[in-house]
Amino acid sequence: MRPSLSSTRVIGAANVAVILVAVVALMIMPGDDPAAHAPPEAARVGRIQPAPSPGQPSSPAASGQPSGQPSEPATMPTASQPPAVVATPEFARQVKANEAGLVPIIMYHRIIKKRMASIDRTPAQLRQELEKLAKQGYVPITAAEFAAGRVQVPAGKFPVVLTFDDGHPSHFALDDQGRPAKNTAVAIIYDVARKYPSFRPVATFWVNHYPFGLQKQEQQASAVQWLHKQGFEVANHTWAHPNLRAMGTKKVREQIARLERMLKKLGVPPSTTMALPFGSMPHKKKAARKGEWGGVPYDFDAVFLAGAEPSLSPFAKGYDPGAVQRIQSNGKKGECRKWCSQYWLEWLQKHPGWRYVSDGDSDRVSVPKKLQGNIAPKRRDQVNAY
Repeated sequence: MRPSLSSTRVIGAANVAVILVAVVALMIMPGDDPAAHAPPEAARVGRIQPAPSPGQPSSPAASGQPSGQPSEPATMPTASQPPAVVATPEFARQVKANEAGLVPIIMYHRIIKKRMASIDRTPAQLRQELEKLAKQGYVPITAAEFAAGRVQVPAGKFPVVLTFDDGHPSHFALDDQGRPAKNTAVAIIYDVARKYPSFRPVATFWVNHYPFGLQKQEQQASAVQWLHKQGFEVANHTWAHPNLRAMGTKKVREQIARLERMLKKLGVPPSTTMALPFGSMPHKKKAARKGEWGGVPYDFDAVFLAGAEPSLSPFAKGYDPGAVQRIQSNGKKGECRKWCSQYWLEWLQKHPGWRYVSDGDSDRVSVPKKLQGNIAPKRRDQVNAY
């Protein structure tokens, strides 16, 4: 069996379905108060305070700040990458490396106890899926690392990219102890990393102009800086989440550049990736990836779709950084029967020859000799064929 990775007609239909579902979901999302449906444990996210200046006490008790002050508990797993190895052809053969293989980039939206749309997931569903990934040998990397070709995953393991759209309050909040609030996406990622130490606790959060439901700039800055410091990626999902297909090029650039300007003010590095709202590509495709508005430039390594299939390896011939595929997190009902995460994770488990398997060497691209022709020409000098 072979995945229909070249079937643009089917992919397009699946993306349209994702867009329609997302539109419905946004219509029923709270409008005036982005935090209205935050989980109870995350209710104190609005009390996040600016990070202390150098020399100031960092603990809530010592500083006198409200208990929502960010802190770094000693038990928190780290996002450090494993030390690289030198992969010889024989070593690559032993670990069955295939860095021309497919990578699941999983798309999440709200993580809420009672699902209001098919793209929502419950905390239990998220936890179950992440534990399944960990058991099967997947190791998370960020979208930025994927797009830059920094796929530093232990030899014999498989990269996975966890992406969360819209910056919903259910993605990140801090509790009274300054820890990620229970049942938020970040808390669940850390829980899984504690249980499975090889599961690197990183993810990408593509946000709009009220990241995580926060409306005050100092709160927003504390949140995104906390995540960035812990190794998470916070990046561009446009200012107001419009359908870019329905806008002129100037408006498209404005939507992207305004959000980029905001992230700079909040103190995080320029975005190197962005996710298209609804997966909808503007008429001028290049405007999504590179442009300028109001004196603010942007230049992304990759632009991500709403998705229906695993992505090609960033080293593969045919990989398009201007339209990277993702997989919606969901079961196997309706449209998801063949296009969502449960289907594809099962498929990759049954067809391991199609899956990206790391050689543990960030300087080489290891593949079986029969697949070396699948590597993009600009990466040919890195090929380690066996």
